[in-house]
Amino acid sequence: MVSSVSEQEAPAPPVIGLSTYIERARFGVWDEPAALLPHNYLSAVTRSGGCPVLLPPSPSDAGTALSAVDGLVLIGGPDVDPATYGAEAHHQTDRPRQERDAWEIDLCRGALDRDLPLLAICRGLQVLNVIMGGTLHQHLPDVLGQDTHRAGPGQTRPNRVALKSGSAIAAILGTETDAHCYHHQAVDRLGQRLEAVGFADDGTLEAVEVPGHDFALGVQWHPEDNQADDRLFVALVAAARRRRDARRHQSAEPLARAAR
Repeated sequence: MVSSVSEQEAPAPPVIGLSTYIERARFGVWDEPAALLPHNYLSAVTRSGGCPVLLPPSPSDAGTALSAVDGLVLIGGPDVDPATYGAEAHHQTDRPRQERDAWEIDLCRGALDRDLPLLAICRGLQVLNVIMGGTLHQHLPDVLGQDTHRAGPGQTRPNRVALKSGSAIAAILGTETDAHCYHHQAVDRLGQRLEAVGFADDGTLEAVEVPGHDFALGVQWHPEDNQADDRLFVALVAAARRRRDARRHQSAEPLARAAR
């Protein structure tokens, strides 16, 4: 069967890299370390028009991985090692995952250096804040007096988040959004070059942006868990497509000049 012209000319979807983590897992007859990623992330990227690829922690150069993608999602997960921001571990802080910390720090820095569209989710926002010189509250109940940002093990809690008028994220979501939260840590000292653009009713910082970039956002909640609202992923994929198309145009210009 011959494909139609429209099918042949349809542009490939932008490639969106997603960080993953190494955990021991059981599947079939196997019980061994595996590179894991909750399927909600893949589904959100796919629904939004992107092609998801997994970027597991690796000793290889993060730049090599980033050169193969058009956008990056830093996903949620265990706490960032407090040693990365010069603090002692709280007794409620997760055990360190140095390999993952190092990999995601390199991915995040590399994405910003390349102006690669970046969506940093939950832990991802915290990685972004740390590489900018910021610090974290290691256990929010100590700060707030109650655990209002997670409902229980594996259960998100809805929280209203007010978004700064005129910010990039407000242009996507409006000045208020319902956030699916699951976190016991949050930004304490804001990192340099970051702008705070979203807060929960209790004052917890829930969204940041990196000014000067086409798309570099961090959210403390889990947009991948809200299947009724893919707007952040749609915006990420659109930014990735813009960047890819602009780079292809730049690469084609010297060839076009040479052909004249």
